Amino acid sequence: MNLEDVPNNEQLLEQKQRAKPKSGFKRFLNTLLLLISFSLIVCIYWFYFNVYAEGERTGVLIKISHKGNFFKTDEGEMWLSCRVMTNPEKFYFSVKSDSLAKVLVNLQDECVQLTYSQYRRTVPWRGKTTYIITGVNPIQKN
Repeated sequence: MNLEDVPNNEQLLEQKQRAKPKSGFKRFLNTLLLLISFSLIVCIYWFYFNVYAEGERTGVLIKISHKGNFFKTDEGEMWLSCRVMTNPEKFYFSVKSDSLAKVLVNLQDECVQLTYSQYRRTVPWRGKTTYIITGVNPIQKN
């Protein structure tokens, strides 16, 4: 290899100056693509993974079932009153934790207080509803 074949600093600087800078349109497209990607990621997080509300509901636990075609989830139903009523309002919820689902199965037909997190939208592996149960307390009958 000859020393003459190796480019010196002046030749490298000249090559860089000759290289075309990015056009304004390509820079605009790259910025637009980056902005759209960032907005999409923020929207997905906001609607599907950000907790919208947290709360508690008290009532009689009616049913817990393990169902789904591809993602098996635990789904439940509760009457929103611990007293006998003719037409109580129902509260539908999902359970992520298997251990919590087993506890709920044992508490069916009893008055319980459920702690939940509510999301804006559902994802198939989390459950069918936007209400996800995070805790349960049995209520003693007087």
